[in-house]
Amino acid sequence: MTEIIAQQLLDPFRAGLIFFLVVTAHRTRATMGLRTPLVLGVIFVAAMLPLTTGGGMVEQAGGVLPAMAYGLVTNTILLGIVLFGWAIWERTRRS
Repeated sequence: MTEIIAQQLLDPFRAGLIFFLVVTAHRTRATMGLRTPLVLGVIFVAAMLPLTTGGGMVEQAGGVLPAMAYGLVTNTILLGIVLFGWAIWERTRRS
C-alpha cells in the first residue's frame, strides 16, 4: 500500500493536475465556491488516472477500484500540500 501511494505521490502528472485544479478553483471561487470543485476534482483525478493510464499501478493495487481508493488518499495529501503552499504564497504576497 505505501509503495503505491509513494509512487503516486512522486507522479508529476498527478501533482500537476492537482496544482492546476487548485489554480482553477481559486479563479472560479466567486461563482463556484472552493470546496465543491476541489472535492470533485480530487475524485475525478483519482478515477481518471487508473482508467486511462492503467498498467502497472492497477496491477500492483489489485484492480481498478483499489487503485482509485489509493488515488483518493494520494490526491488528498497532494491537495493539502498545494493548499498549504498556496496559503504561504498568499500570506507572503500580502505583506
